Formats: sequence, structure tokens, C-alpha cells
Amino acid sequence: MPDLPTDPSPLATPARRVTLAPGLYFVATPIGAARDITLRALDILLSADLLAAEDTRTARRLMELHGIPLGDRPLVAYHDHNGPAQRPRLLAALAEGRTVAYVSEAGTPLVADPGYQLGRAAIEAGAQVFAAPGPSAALAALTVSGLPSDRFLFAGFPPSQAGARKRFLEGLADIEATLILYESPKRIHRLLDILGETLGRTRQIALCRELTKRFEEVIRGTVAELCEVIEGRALKGEIVLVVGRGQSRQASADDMETALREALKTQRVKDAATEVAEKLGLPRRLVYQAALNLEDDA
Repeated sequence: MPDLPTDPSPLATPARRVTLAPGLYFVATPIGAARDITLRALDILLSADLLAAEDTRTARRLMELHGIPLGDRPLVAYHDHNGPAQRPRLLAALAEGRTVAYVSEAGTPLVADPGYQLGRAAIEAGAQVFAAPGPSAALAALTVSGLPSDRFLFAGFPPSQAGARKRFLEGLADIEATLILYESPKRIHRLLDILGETLGRTRQIALCRELTKRFEEVIRGTVAELCEVIEGRALKGEIVLVVGRGQSRQASADDMETALREALKTQRVKDAATEVAEKLGLPRRLVYQAALNLEDDA
């Protein structure tokens, strides 16, 4: 939940009532600092015909802080548990040509958020879907992590069960991109232990918690170093874990020879070399020469 201040006075430039095109508006909301909301988001919250929110209490508080009256407009709770029951009501409003604004509890809707099914259903129904971009815990963490940002993968929350979590991380081990994970403070120690087993204790990571809030903290280092730093600590708040990219394993000469011997059983040298080179990511000339050598030996 955002760390919203208690001061009841409006925090930003007053919103303007604007004419919105009919459709569904996904509105990003602050992950901590209430002033991080965009002016366009405020305009949409003021102007939409119907509002939907993952947490209506947070939405009401945010609107109060920014001086946006709800008036007689409906504010509908929409979350994982009631989504199937509430979607027909929201889709009916869209079918009538009304404007619907959806806000997550914090951050960008649809990123680890129940809004996905709503957006998909709206698109299938032929409604227009718009994004009012803004705060995102994943991108904020990537920004301060110090890890490569040219290619990254948001992987969300790892499974809570140990076996499934290990298989999940093993599947990410060799991806040549920076990984972004969300995790509960209660499970972060166990996650780091399994990260060490699956991705290696020397993998660079950054643990980011309470981003944009009063007790914001970023801890950078290897998996082993972070395990040592937070040992015995009961961490609190939302946690984003940014993991340095993996490196693809280079195929060995033995790998190449084994693959070539198998391919040469059914293919000509040229075709076998082409197939193995593509499969193992090796230079074709190198593989072709090795194939010729095997043919001569035979």
C-alpha cells in the first residue's frame, strides 16, 4: 500500500475536468510518494464516469489528497476474488459508451495486478483501452539497481512452494537479461537461499524495498553478500529483487562431437554441420571442419 501522508490538503495542481473518449482507462498510481501521480491521471480520475479500484480505500484516500471529489459516481471494488462477478458490470458501462477508470492499489495496472482479465475482456468486447502511464515499482527498482537495463524480464512473484519456486528460478538461470522479481518480506530469506542454489551465489543482485517511501532502502551485491547483510533482519515493506543477467553456457567440443555423430547417422556432412551449428550456437565453419574430421576418421 502506498505510504500516503496524513495531511488532508490537496498535494498537486488541481485536476481539470476533461472530455474523455469512451473506453477503459488504466491509471497508474503512486507506489509510495503521493505526489508521484501524473496530472493526466488526476484529470482522468476527476472526469471518468465510473471508477474501479483494486482497493477502494486506497483510491478514496488518494483522491482526497489531491482534491478530487467522487461525487455521485460509482467506485467499484475490482480484485482477484470478485473479478468474474464485477467484470459484467464494467463491460456493460463500456458498452453504453461510458468512461471507466481502473486503478491498482499502487503502481501500474496489469503489472502483478488483477486488471489483466478486465483489459482482455474489454478488448474482446470491442472497447477502446487506454493507458495513463506513471509509477512502477519494477522500473523504479531497475533504475536504482545499477544493473544493465538494456534488456530485462519482469518475472513477477515466484511460486510460494519450495519445489515450484526452485523450478521457476532454474528456468530463469540462463536468460541473458536482467531479471525483476517481486517477493514478500516473509519469504525473501528463503528466496535468496534458493537463488544461490539455482543462479549461483556470485550473481549480482539488488534488493529494493519501500521505494519512494520514508524508509526506502537499496542493498546491492552478490547473492552471498546479501544473504550475509540481511541475516537475522526482519525486513518490512514491498520488496523488488533485481537480478543480474545470466550467461549462456558455451557448448564444449565434446557437446559438438556428440551432436555431430548423432546427426551424421542420417545426414550428409554439410547438412549435419548446419543443423548442429544452429542448435549449439557455434560458427558453422568450425562445426563443418569437425564434421569432416569425423568423416575421415570413420
